[in-house]
Amino acid sequence: MQENILSELKFVGLEKSRMEIRVEIKDNFNERGFDEVTFFISTNPGEPLMPLEKVLSGGELSRIMLALKCVFAEKDKIPTLIFDEIDTGISGAVAQRVGEKMYQLSNTHQIICITHLPQIAVLSDYHYFVMKKVNNNKTFTEIKVLLKEEKEIEISKMLSGDEVTEATLNNVREMIKLSDLKKIEIKNK
Repeated sequence: MQENILSELKFVGLEKSRMEIRVEIKDNFNERGFDEVTFFISTNPGEPLMPLEKVLSGGELSRIMLALKCVFAEKDKIPTLIFDEIDTGISGAVAQRVGEKMYQLSNTHQIICITHLPQIAVLSDYHYFVMKKVNNNKTFTEIKVLLKEEKEIEISKMLSGDEVTEATLNNVREMIKLSDLKKIEIKNK
């Protein structure tokens, strides 16, 4: 399992990571069983292995959680994976790799991803917009599936804020075009 997790970590930009899964057998059986499993990791050369919860930045945690979910999903045959802002603390090329990994997973699992990053959003097959509305002093959540043009506008807002220009729309259209090519490449692997 360690090797599989390390392989996934390399894909999302943590190629220098080392990890160890340690299992300690307890003397007494309790609600957690007889053993205690601890993940130890080092994400940078020269750093010692430390318990997972003590060494991570937000971006590292996001990528490690993705790697773990990828490995566990295959072992447990989980049909649906939910990633709620798995992109915290990442951007640029790393965000693109995370998006590609989630798209790769979507070939065998249903993926629900909440994201604020255009690099990830452009890879979606279906793009939903979630909004909160207040009606009669009650808050309601509304979810709307976006058409192609609406998707382009929402991703443009991720790039540039509320003001959408022709330049940002063209940028998003190019991103979607490139991501469509990447999706074909991923499906054919």
